[in-house]
Amino acid sequence: MSDSIGHECGVALLRLLKPLEWYAEHHGDPLWGLRRLYLLMEKQHNRGQDGAGLATVRFDMPPGEAFIDRARTAKRNPIERLFDDATSPARSLSPEAMAAMPPLALKRRLPLLGEVSIGHLRYGTHGGRSTSTCHPFLRRHNVASRNVAIAGNFNLTNAPQLFAQLVEYGLNPVGDSDTLVVLEKLSYFLDREHDHLASAMGPGSFRGLEGRELAEQVGREIDLARVLRKACARFDGGYVLAGMLGHGDAFVARDPAGIRPAFMLRTEEAVAVASERAALVTAFGVMPEDVEPIPPGHALLIKRDGNLSVEAFADPLPVRQCTFERIYFSRGNDPDIHRERMALGRSLAQPVVDRLGGLDHAVFGFIPNTAEVAYLGLMEELDRIATDLAASRLAALAAQGPLDAQSIRAAIDHRARTAKIAHKDQRLRTFITHDAARRDLVGHIYDVTHGILEPGDALVVVDDSIVRGTTLRESIVTMLARLQPSRIVVASSCPPIMYPDCYGIDMSQLGRFIAFEAAVALLGDRGLEELLSEVEARCREQEHLPPERMANHVARIYEPFTLEEIAAKVADLIRSPRLATELGWTGPIDVVYQSIEGLRAAMPEFRGDWYFTGDYPTPGGYRVLNTAYLNWRKRVEGRSY
Repeated sequence: MSDSIGHECGVALLRLLKPLEWYAEHHGDPLWGLRRLYLLMEKQHNRGQDGAGLATVRFDMPPGEAFIDRARTAKRNPIERLFDDATSPARSLSPEAMAAMPPLALKRRLPLLGEVSIGHLRYGTHGGRSTSTCHPFLRRHNVASRNVAIAGNFNLTNAPQLFAQLVEYGLNPVGDSDTLVVLEKLSYFLDREHDHLASAMGPGSFRGLEGRELAEQVGREIDLARVLRKACARFDGGYVLAGMLGHGDAFVARDPAGIRPAFMLRTEEAVAVASERAALVTAFGVMPEDVEPIPPGHALLIKRDGNLSVEAFADPLPVRQCTFERIYFSRGNDPDIHRERMALGRSLAQPVVDRLGGLDHAVFGFIPNTAEVAYLGLMEELDRIATDLAASRLAALAAQGPLDAQSIRAAIDHRARTAKIAHKDQRLRTFITHDAARRDLVGHIYDVTHGILEPGDALVVVDDSIVRGTTLRESIVTMLARLQPSRIVVASSCPPIMYPDCYGIDMSQLGRFIAFEAAVALLGDRGLEELLSEVEARCREQEHLPPERMANHVARIYEPFTLEEIAAKVADLIRSPRLATELGWTGPIDVVYQSIEGLRAAMPEFRGDWYFTGDYPTPGGYRVLNTAYLNWRKRVEGRSY
């Protein structure tokens, strides 16, 4: 993804199943759990660099002492900062001294050392970049089991409607972010659960409990599945919610369409959850098959006493797991993701060969680094194509008579040539607001390798996705043109992004997608601009309908065009005037997109493709699409939900 966009956050949960002294005895480290949480977060740092946070519940703290604590930061290198601060009070202690300390004394020295912890990595899609926007969010109460800490990877399309519902409950929430709404709804139904249990077990009931005994029994009998069922009943969006109560219960809940990912690992030492399977595999030294996904619409529930269950909390929906997780967001060292990205690259090979007219006089590379596995798949398939071609040539030569070494060598010497074309040394931030200065900075994000092309060579680069096309136009294509290739081919391992996303990825402004820009330009080229007004009228007609009754009228803008026509227009749009005026390069540019069929063949279990197809998994997606188009027509910037 050569364009930088905000996307899914990372979530981690760790529940120790042994006393702290057990880890000191068996691992020589009473901070073993804290270090495992650090690894889980560090192995998911790709999911968010805008901030990080962690919260911990500590068992058996004496009255008057803190039993739940939290730390967050939006400064640079947030994971390292958090854990440096969390462990710094123990640096003066030797490992032997730490191992010999009573657990209570160690907890008093390290406020973030406890039995249940959740961590979060933030990639800010909305709401700023301050520490106050970082998860976990915390609701405090003087009854331990009414304290709630949550961290999530989610976007809700109907947060304003849920906020209004909170007001109807009689609450006075401050702020209207979807994270706050989730926390308030969970807290409201947790309070109702407490009230229900207290009335059933308290004074006047058959149990007749009261005081401390009643509070502890209520904590033991809290039904988190029931709380989640009520709290999440009207959620429209993709989400993974990790949370814990102040007395020690914990949960991780996954949306019923399975849009957002969550994986769990259970060992005799701990229960752990992460947004990516590979993080758990690495942090705990297990095999991938030891890690299992949390089923869509289910929650992993961990009671204070260590009992585990996985229970349904939401009505099932058709499973629509996010394909962008597999194409780009998740790290490629997960074996399934690696195979899928290889398959995406392989399916690009024949269209690229067709565009080039053969493999001779072409050099292949990839931009950015996340496209490397798809590039390897492309090269693997190109080798197969070259082998088939060589076999055909050899067979034809053999039919003509005996073969010599020279003719054999000439027949098989048609392998694809590869090179490390570009290097990205650092992440340049657009802190300069002057347009010309910003373009100059963007143009230097990548360094190019000179001397890799021969006269007449074409240059093919694999990109994992093309979103806005800005970096392609202002940096990558210009950089590649400096090598003076005969032509430039950009091969995208995913189809064109045509529709907004509203389930965790910050892609809700329709006018920023270069595929949409290309379709609008094609309408203009063919004198079909009136279609834009017709679509606007249809969108206005349904603007005030409930989302369940909304349809995708924006699809009509794409219907007149083939994938190849969209790709050709995108190729025109990523051509900067600087290529001719400053570099004297006027060669052709081609864009080759993955087909929907190729995408689905590569990852048949992942059908979350609404940003390519406009087929949304929840009704709220259609409302966001409708709003996004009307905002584009009105030239309104900002989030469409």
